[in-house]
Amino acid sequence: LLTGLLWQVGHEPLPPTVGRNVLGRKVLYLPGFFTYARHIVEVDGKRGLFRGLTPRLISSTLSTITRGSVKKAFPLEDMEHVSNKDDVKTSLRKVVKETSHEMMMQCVSRVVSHPLHVISMRCMVQFVGREVKYSGVFSAIGRIFKEEGILGFFVGLVPHILGDVIFLWCCNLLAHFINTYAVDDNFSQASVIRSYTKFVMGIAVSMLTYPFLLVGDLMAVNNCGLRAGLPPYAPAFTSWIHCWRYLSAQGQLFRGSSLLFRRAPAPAACFPLD
Repeated sequence: LLTGLLWQVGHEPLPPTVGRNVLGRKVLYLPGFFTYARHIVEVDGKRGLFRGLTPRLISSTLSTITRGSVKKAFPLEDMEHVSNKDDVKTSLRKVVKETSHEMMMQCVSRVVSHPLHVISMRCMVQFVGREVKYSGVFSAIGRIFKEEGILGFFVGLVPHILGDVIFLWCCNLLAHFINTYAVDDNFSQASVIRSYTKFVMGIAVSMLTYPFLLVGDLMAVNNCGLRAGLPPYAPAFTSWIHCWRYLSAQGQLFRGSSLLFRRAPAPAACFPLD
């Protein structure tokens, strides 16, 4: 988790290395996950890899509990399985109803768990400037409330929710149309293929919605008094749209999305080196 967030904010303390792409051309590659993790251990010890873990676990727990509570409070009426092409309208209505219910659960759980997500992000990026501003969950809650008010706990919430909503609808609708029109019911392995369609679509769609995750995480740490949220890493963004436009202009909307083969931007020197 820490390595991914540090990549997102643009912290690249290790120089790029020369490698070759699939065409055999020389390119500059930034250090991959294992090299970067080793650097964190050298600087911070093994504990450094687990910065922000406690609030992250609390956030995940709150999200799970909230989803379960919403599901119990607003149960989804069971609808019989439909796969026949003659019942496309009925099948599509089922998908829309299920996705709407899932979207409601996801949005509520995101709102409830986001304050702890913000705290987790800030605890992790303190690695960049060696700060100790956010040293615990309760002290972080008090500091954010004092400096930023209630809204400080929800910075970056909008792009995260938008990413969640777009992901759910695209994933579910694409899987539905592929299963309905591309998979023949007469095919012996049709049920097996359909069971994996949504999983494959999830991987593909998550790549497309990654910029929302990136922008949301950057907004969570932007201009909060930590080095990673200030120039030269990023300007003080006025809104998540400002952040999106800035990253788009820099060609960095997918920064940190790859774990191993990370090509250095041109010029690579745009990243501060410590």
